[in-house]
Amino acid sequence: MLKLLIMLTFTALTVFGQKNTVPKEMILVNGGIYTPLYVNDTTSQNVEVKPFLLDKYAVTNRDFLEFVKAVPKWKRSSVNKLFADENYLSFWKADFEIGENVNPNAPVVNVSWFAAKAYAEWKGKRLPTVAEWEIAAQADSKSKEGYMNQEFVNLILKWYSVPSSKNLPEVGSTYKNYYGLYDMHGLIWEWTSDFFNALVSGESRGDNGINRNLFCGNGSVGATDYKNYPAFMRFALRSSLKANYTTANLGFRCARDIK
Repeated sequence: MLKLLIMLTFTALTVFGQKNTVPKEMILVNGGIYTPLYVNDTTSQNVEVKPFLLDKYAVTNRDFLEFVKAVPKWKRSSVNKLFADENYLSFWKADFEIGENVNPNAPVVNVSWFAAKAYAEWKGKRLPTVAEWEIAAQADSKSKEGYMNQEFVNLILKWYSVPSSKNLPEVGSTYKNYYGLYDMHGLIWEWTSDFFNALVSGESRGDNGINRNLFCGNGSVGATDYKNYPAFMRFALRSSLKANYTTANLGFRCARDIK
């Protein structure tokens, strides 16, 4: 009986301590095993993802305005063009003014990977890896294995097939998944820290590390799950990006290691 009491006390303290490490704006994602869409002789088919924290919502215009005010080198008129293209924050009215036609609580878009990374570091966070983002995003509202639910997959594909609205809705407007994360699908595309690894083959002697066969008509050959159409579409998007690119439907959310 005493042993059981000690074990229960230890468990309670562990859970309490863990809750104290989770900021109110973030969600604990338990991690798991991520299977990349493509693997080769130098990569593993099973990638272990440790538990991590992920923002409940995508970063908003209001959030990003606070950042550029604090770090003016990231304002629209001052940003180095090596780090953001000409469309960077182009929908804002001015450097420090979002404008009346843009919802401050909508996700910020037209931000480059460099800008997203700088924001995350300013917040004491980081961008999620592809593996972390995919683990978190595969959950539907009832299960962390949402990709087993064809209805959920169909909803994602339906969103991918519709052009993004010029005036994006505010964060939290689509759905909350199993973990408590909002808008992982249905609102914007999101940057990941290692998006540029999408085409790395690991064979530097053959093609400079870029697996160009994946652009061919038989690109699904060799895929770990050729029926996972949403993953193919995300793979295609990530593969088309450069770190200074900005688009009207690409934003981000932040992650953090568990302390």
